Amino acid sequence: MSAIDSNTLDNEARRARLFTRINKADAWFKVFGLSWMTPILKAAAGDNPRAQMGEIWRLLGVPLLAIALFLMMWASLAPRVQTSLGAVPGPAEVWEQVGALREDAIREGERAAAFYERQDARNAKLIAEGNADRVRERIYTGKPTYYDQIWTSIKTVFFGFLIASIVAIPLGIAAGLSVTANAALNPLIQIFKPVSPLAWLPIVTMIVSAVYTTNDGMFSKSFLISAITVTLCSLWPTLINTALGVSSIDKDLVSVSRVLKMNTYTKITKLVLPSALPLIFTGLRLSLGVGWMVLIAAEMLAQNPGLGKFVWDEFQNGSSQSLARIMVAVFTIGIIGFLLDRLMYALQSMFTFSNNR
Repeated sequence: MSAIDSNTLDNEARRARLFTRINKADAWFKVFGLSWMTPILKAAAGDNPRAQMGEIWRLLGVPLLAIALFLMMWASLAPRVQTSLGAVPGPAEVWEQVGALREDAIREGERAAAFYERQDARNAKLIAEGNADRVRERIYTGKPTYYDQIWTSIKTVFFGFLIASIVAIPLGIAAGLSVTANAALNPLIQIFKPVSPLAWLPIVTMIVSAVYTTNDGMFSKSFLISAITVTLCSLWPTLINTALGVSSIDKDLVSVSRVLKMNTYTKITKLVLPSALPLIFTGLRLSLGVGWMVLIAAEMLAQNPGLGKFVWDEFQNGSSQSLARIMVAVFTIGIIGFLLDRLMYALQSMFTFSNNR
C-alpha cells in the first residue's frame, strides 16, 4: 500500500471517529435544547456543508427569526395600548428593568454586608471590653432581592414536587399492579385532578394554620402553604403515568416473575420500576411543569416571598415601572420552567432508554 493510500485511510478513520463523537453528543444537545449544534459541528467537519446549512437554518435561524419578529411586533404595538399605569412597556423598557433589578440586588447585598461588618465590629468591641455575655448574632432582615425571590420559588416548587413524587409513585405502582387499588384510586383521581389551586389554597391555609402553630420552626407557614398547594395540584400526572407504565409491562415478564416466584419487593425493584421508568419520568416532567405554574398563584395568595409575591407586590405598587417588572417576572418564570423541564429530561435520558421529549 502506498503512503498516499495510507494517509487517506488514516484521514477517513479520523473523520469516522469525529462523526461518531458528534452523533453521541447530539443526544445530549437534544436534551438541553441545543440540537442546532450538531449540524454546525458536522458542517465544520466537512459533512455536506450545503445540507447542514439547511439544518442550521431550520433549527437555529427560523427560531431566531421568529423571536426577532415577535420583538418587533411587541415594540411596535406596545406603545399603542394605554393602561392605568401608562403605555405597555416594550422590549427596551423591560430590559431596562432587568438591569434595575440587578442593581437593586447589588445595593441590598452591600447593605447586608455593611450590617454584618457593623455587627462584627460591635461584638469584637464587647468581647475586648469583657462583655462577651452581651454579644448577639442577628440576621439581616432587609427586603429580599429579586434573586432571593427566584431562589425561594425554586425551593418551594421542588419541596412540593418531592412530596408529590413520594406520594404519587407508590400509589401509582399499587394502582398499576392491583385492579382493586386502581378501582379505589380512580374516582379520587377523577374528582381531585381538575381542582384549581385557588380552591385548594384556603383549605390548606386553614389546616396549616391549625396544625403548624410554631413561629420559629424550620419552615414558614407561607412556604408550607405554597408547597402543599403545589403538591396537591402536581401529584396527579405522576400518579396516572406511573399506574399506566406499571400496567403496561409486558405480560411475558410478569409470567417470568411468577415462574421465578419473585417476592413483591424484588418484583417491583427488578421488574416493575425498570420497565415503567420512561412513563414515570414523563409523569414527573408533567408534574414539575404543573407545580411551577401552580406555584405562582399559590405564592400570590399565601404571600410566600417568591416570584408570585413579587408579581403581586408590583401590581399593588402601581408605579410607572411596575408593569415592566411584572413582564420581567413573566419571562423569568417561562425561562425557569423551560430549564426545569430540560433538567428532568436530562435525568430521564440518564436513567431510561426512552426517546420521548
